[in-house]
Amino acid sequence: MIEHTNILDFLHQNLTTFLAFTGFANATIGNYIMICVGLIFLYIGVAKKLEPMLLVPIGFGILIGNIPFLPGTQVGIYEEGSLLYFLHFGLLKGIYPPMIFLGLGAMIDFSVVISNPKLVLIGIAAQLGIFAAYMLALALPDSIFVSGIGFSASDAGAIGIIGSADGPTSIFLASRLAPDLMNAIAISAYSYMALVPVIQPPIMRLLTSGKERVIKMPPARAVSQTEKIIFPIVGLLLTCFFVPAGLPLLGMLFFGNFLRECGVTKRLATTAGGPMTDILTILIGLTMGASTQADRFLTEKSIIIFGIGAVAFTVATATGILFVKLMNLFLKEGNKINPLIGNAGVSALPDSARVSQEMGQRYDKSNHLLMHAMGPTVASTIGSAVVAGIMLGFLG
Repeated sequence: MIEHTNILDFLHQNLTTFLAFTGFANATIGNYIMICVGLIFLYIGVAKKLEPMLLVPIGFGILIGNIPFLPGTQVGIYEEGSLLYFLHFGLLKGIYPPMIFLGLGAMIDFSVVISNPKLVLIGIAAQLGIFAAYMLALALPDSIFVSGIGFSASDAGAIGIIGSADGPTSIFLASRLAPDLMNAIAISAYSYMALVPVIQPPIMRLLTSGKERVIKMPPARAVSQTEKIIFPIVGLLLTCFFVPAGLPLLGMLFFGNFLRECGVTKRLATTAGGPMTDILTILIGLTMGASTQADRFLTEKSIIIFGIGAVAFTVATATGILFVKLMNLFLKEGNKINPLIGNAGVSALPDSARVSQEMGQRYDKSNHLLMHAMGPTVASTIGSAVVAGIMLGFLG
């Protein structure tokens, strides 16, 4: 009987110890909330097919990052020596974004910008969303936060870049101006990139008339190979001489494009724009998602950053559309721009351009806006990097 009791006590003690180390015993409400967020990301990416290349790695990373550990025993993303530690190092130090820009440059065809330079102005106008977010973050009173500490100018600059809906640029700037807010800023930027097909159409319908939606734009002129080769060289020199702080992003973007267009480095361009970019997308998404531990991520500041991002994204979309309407006042009949491509001033490449195309065809099946919309989108990719460089130069 005594032996039987001792065995039961032994089993009870070991079972209790085992259970104390399980995630069920150490999970918090925050962990379950973040796991639900991760599942939502996976649902949107898989079932709705909205930016699955981004949302699936991020969503699964959120699940990984919110598996609870017994305090003092966690080998998580911030523990030196773990695999995620090395992956997070590339994110925290801003190593991944320039490499992503190299891949983007190798994929982007700048022909539409070269043939119709005025489309660049739309991409520039949409950057107002960045400055709207910056000013809003600065204007928030300190008393909003439980800690009593508001956003500094550097924090506001990093938050503002969400208005470009450019994930790599957001990571790059946040890693230098506000590392402690980088996860919230990056997740917010990528979330709004994925939600472009949901958020932008209502704004586009609200700000355009039926007559404007069916404007047909003349085909772009043919661009010579010489022009394509010269463009990245001139683009690099012009942008980076004005904004040297943007060189890590702009230099890699234009280098990637030169690899694409020069005609003698096809293998390098294919690698940069294909396998390398795919690998980096996986690493960024998974690492970013795994960095969202509830105790670090689920804070009042993170929620406010998401709110500011929504405002910035809305302002950027609206500004692009309204700027096209303003331009049309000065353009002759036959050369007017369809305002539906104004949304593409947000550098969510290529989804914002696809939304322009889908909206245009909804009102006129024969209207093809995709190539025209790519102009503001690729211009905005350059513009957001330039603005990031300006922010870094003034606030870094």
